[in-house]
Amino acid sequence: MNLIILLIVGGLIGWVASMLVGGGGGILMNVVVGIVGALVAGFLLNPLIGGGNIMSGDLSLSAIAVSLLGSVLLLLVLNLVRRGRA
Repeated sequence: MNLIILLIVGGLIGWVASMLVGGGGGILMNVVVGIVGALVAGFLLNPLIGGGNIMSGDLSLSAIAVSLLGSVLLLLVLNLVRRGRA
C-alpha cells in the first residue's frame, strides 16, 4: 500500500514540478521525476533545510514541499544537460 501511495504522490509532485519548470514528459516521466526528486531531497536537502521525507512514509506538508523542491532542482539540472539552458 505504501508503494501505491508513493507512486501517486511522486506522480503529483513530478507533475507540479514539470508545470513550474516547463519540462512536460508524460505520466511515467512525472512519476520518475517525483520519486527521484524526493530521493534527492531526502539525501541532500533534508540535512540542510530540514523537513520531512516522503520516502520514509512522512506525508506532511513540509515533506511534500521539500520533495517538490528536489524535483524542481532535478528538472532544472536535466534541462541544463539536455538543452544547455535551465
